[in-house]
Amino acid sequence: MSPEELKEILLRVKNGKLNVDEALKELKELPFKDLGHTKIDLHRSLRTGYPEVIFSPGKTIEQIEHIVRSMLERKNNILCTRADEEIFMAVKKLSRRAEYNRLARTISIIQKKMKMPSTYISIVTAGTSDIPVAEEAAVTAEIFGNKVKRIYDVGVAGIHRLSENMQGIARARVIIAVAGMEGALPSVIGGLVDKPVIAVPTSVGYGASFYGITALLGMLTSCASGVSVVNIDNGFGAGVLASMLNKL
Repeated sequence: MSPEELKEILLRVKNGKLNVDEALKELKELPFKDLGHTKIDLHRSLRTGYPEVIFSPGKTIEQIEHIVRSMLERKNNILCTRADEEIFMAVKKLSRRAEYNRLARTISIIQKKMKMPSTYISIVTAGTSDIPVAEEAAVTAEIFGNKVKRIYDVGVAGIHRLSENMQGIARARVIIAVAGMEGALPSVIGGLVDKPVIAVPTSVGYGASFYGITALLGMLTSCASGVSVVNIDNGFGAGVLASMLNKL
């Protein structure tokens, strides 16, 4: 438990907003809250700086509702990834603040503003088909308190499009490069900038792309220095890593 959390609980007791039994319950639930089907990691934000995020696939709507309801009580910002509109409608009933990004398939609920650095993250896609993964990265970075600059459809098939936007890309503190097919974009950007590049392979492409494996291997074997790689279609992971780097 952090001193700030203990101080907040004691202050609420002093002001009559909590009785002793309620305070004891909150203290007991600080490390995690057991919902039966889920154990919510309430200390994750203390350990890592970021609250737990809800990965929607495999969970029932009732389970997601239960998790969201519990997280709303903690006053944290909430992010659900890979959520469909049916899940969003259920969450919207719990909080009017809930917003749905159809491209990213994310539900976000902002309950408190996070400290935002003056620097920004550039998110660049090779093609329009890569935008859903890029949007997942963008929403993640934004909910965790970062400015994001989106630069889409500037892949190597029309390299002049990238050249036109290099100034905005290079001024970023961190760059997320999202690409399918052969996954060449991060290597090109990595050879032109002095900033860390987070490469995100997508499952976009024809047969020999093997649902993103070709792009993944191409990015892993990039000869450009300063390029790191996350998993296929893992916009969320890229957004979290970019946020950490942007806030160093």
